[in-house]
Amino acid sequence: MDFDEPILEIRRKIEELTSIPPTKDRKAEIAKLKDKLAKVTEEIYAALDPWQKTQVARHPQRPYTLDYIERLITDFVELHGDRRFADDPAIVAGFGRFDSTPVAVIGHQKGRTTSEKIKRNFGMPQPEGYRKALRVMKLAERFRRPILCFVDTPGAYPGIGAEERGQAEAIATNIMEMSALKVPILVLVIGEGGSGGALAVAVGDRIYMLEYSIYSVISPEGCASILFKSAEPKFVKEAAENLHLTALDLLELKVIDAMVPEPLGGAHSNPDEAAQILKGFIVRGLKELTSTDPLKIVAERYDKFRIMGVFNEG
Repeated sequence: MDFDEPILEIRRKIEELTSIPPTKDRKAEIAKLKDKLAKVTEEIYAALDPWQKTQVARHPQRPYTLDYIERLITDFVELHGDRRFADDPAIVAGFGRFDSTPVAVIGHQKGRTTSEKIKRNFGMPQPEGYRKALRVMKLAERFRRPILCFVDTPGAYPGIGAEERGQAEAIATNIMEMSALKVPILVLVIGEGGSGGALAVAVGDRIYMLEYSIYSVISPEGCASILFKSAEPKFVKEAAENLHLTALDLLELKVIDAMVPEPLGGAHSNPDEAAQILKGFIVRGLKELTSTDPLKIVAERYDKFRIMGVFNEG
């Protein structure tokens, strides 16, 4: 990321100084550089535009679903397969414990190494992934387990095979079924929230979005290609601004319930701290919802989504 270069330069200097034997003057210089690093990072990240936030949301070191599961969920048991066609590694789904509370966990998984990215299909689920997710959600409802959904996908996979197996139907079915599940659902947008690929696991009672995540109907590149017939950087940047895809935008539009602050420099700079901050929001959400009557939860979820998109021209 171009805007990150001043930060990386200071970090390189700190690494150079810490790699040689310390002296009193060198320790003082390192301390000064660390103060400068914090100041520069804060200034840069406070001024990010929507396209730059999109780049942060896609950062290859940003924590993914399994990273949060490792830090927040104990005794996690992953379930595989949709009982119809196959297992889809782009969706992780299973059961575990959040603190002492048994929960179902569902989330997109992108992969880091080349082989893992291919295996996970870059976090783009196929119909069997969404059907696997729904199978776990139905089990959660049967055993009265709250559901945590981690959203991080460029979108649903648009391949011929996925379309032949009913991609649109699988997404629509998940949206319909999630709207009526009689257990609390917390949606956590941790990276990219891409169109129907995100919505298929994002109908919830509380929608929390990390500060530098994005959530939109289409990617900035796709939007620019359609509206401007070009994917040149200037058009992509304009599209990102017009899409209102940042957490601040969506909080103002009441599409999400809260923006989760990230560690200085983004979640990728300190995944442990990012997980602990997110944990506080999950604790709050579960506390608000677990004592609520199931029928009331469904009714309030319905009302929540019905008011989205309503506006007053006056």
